[in-house]
Amino acid sequence: MTSMASVDPSVPPPDRSRESPRGPSTATERALAPDLARGFMLLLIAVANTPWYLWGRDYTMSSIHPPDGAWWDQLTQIVIITAVDGRIYPMFAFLFGYGMVQLLLRQEAAGVPERAALALLRRRNLWLLVFGCAHAALLFMGDILGAYGLAGLVLAALFLRRSNRTLLVWSAVLGIVLLLFLAFSLLGAYAAAVLGEPVEQGFTPYKFAESTMAEDSYLHSVVERLLVWPLLVVMQGLLGLAVPIAILLGFWAARHRVLEQPEQNLRLLGWTAFVGIAVGWLGGAPHAVTHTGLVPFPEDAMFVFSTLMLPTGLAGGVGYVALFGLIGYWLRNRPSGPVTTAVSAVGKRSLSCYLAQSVVCAPLLAAWGLGLGAHLHSSSMALFAVAVWLVILLAAWGLERAGRRGPAEVLLRRLTYRTAPDSR
Repeated sequence: MTSMASVDPSVPPPDRSRESPRGPSTATERALAPDLARGFMLLLIAVANTPWYLWGRDYTMSSIHPPDGAWWDQLTQIVIITAVDGRIYPMFAFLFGYGMVQLLLRQEAAGVPERAALALLRRRNLWLLVFGCAHAALLFMGDILGAYGLAGLVLAALFLRRSNRTLLVWSAVLGIVLLLFLAFSLLGAYAAAVLGEPVEQGFTPYKFAESTMAEDSYLHSVVERLLVWPLLVVMQGLLGLAVPIAILLGFWAARHRVLEQPEQNLRLLGWTAFVGIAVGWLGGAPHAVTHTGLVPFPEDAMFVFSTLMLPTGLAGGVGYVALFGLIGYWLRNRPSGPVTTAVSAVGKRSLSCYLAQSVVCAPLLAAWGLGLGAHLHSSSMALFAVAVWLVILLAAWGLERAGRRGPAEVLLRRLTYRTAPDSR
């Protein structure tokens, strides 16, 4: 197994005299593209998550989006299902894996022994699990932090010190398994459509999610969210395969400094953006047009779109990362305008801003709060999501101008590094 630092010749020889982990990254060590990607994708996370707050209405067997609504609501659903749903969490998983390798490279460059650096990474992932559990218990059952923390623990132990070839081989193997799931799902959907068996209107994940939002007792809602959170952590973090594949690809890309040195990877970024986004959108479009009724499709075969979302969502998420790599390359030698500064400020504080979305949305939209989710529709909820992101963007921009980190980042780094880092 090869040292991570030996992969990148630009990393200076480590000072082996250092025993304690060095501190977190400074502002000058950050690349623009990942921060821009995280900042803008938090807008899409708000757009993807807020439909779960549309409680008190009927749902289909295949989507959290309500099956009714005016034409502008259906148009909103088409856009979200095609370009957003299932595309964002693989994108963040890729950046999560990318950041894990960056952390190790910084530690090795500072002369920190490998064991200490890996222990630091384990602590960070364990605390992400704790953060995710608290987030799910207090506010939102669809937490993703726990899934990233679990996947980070498992994949770091299995793959972080393996060769680049091993990373690509296992990414391909898991990708083939994902495609096999899709093939069996297609066969099952065809059989269901031919047999024409009536759809059972019993328990569905969407009804359970709706029940946590429709619960007017906050304490009861906490119990319901904690019951489903462990299952979501395992399903999204490991069994769904999209997150592990994205993290492994993030490991590989970070070793080659794809986002820090986009000028050396323009062809790779260009093709990845074009093919990935095309596959992602083409994979989401059939679900969008059938869910809204533009194209008739048997309801008892609609489950196939949930499986289709996994490989095409993975492709779309990685394509989005590549697109922001190109945008970062285009902007890197230009003065940072207010938009670039504000969006990247959100990306630098992505943990705080992600949690802030739930802090704002849950009390306003859930039944145990003001209950506004029962009165909104797909289009008005999308506008609400944009408004929430803009408010958070202004807050992040204010912290950036003041030179302060996000509060969740300060807490996570304090717990991870076992020190009290300067909030600036």
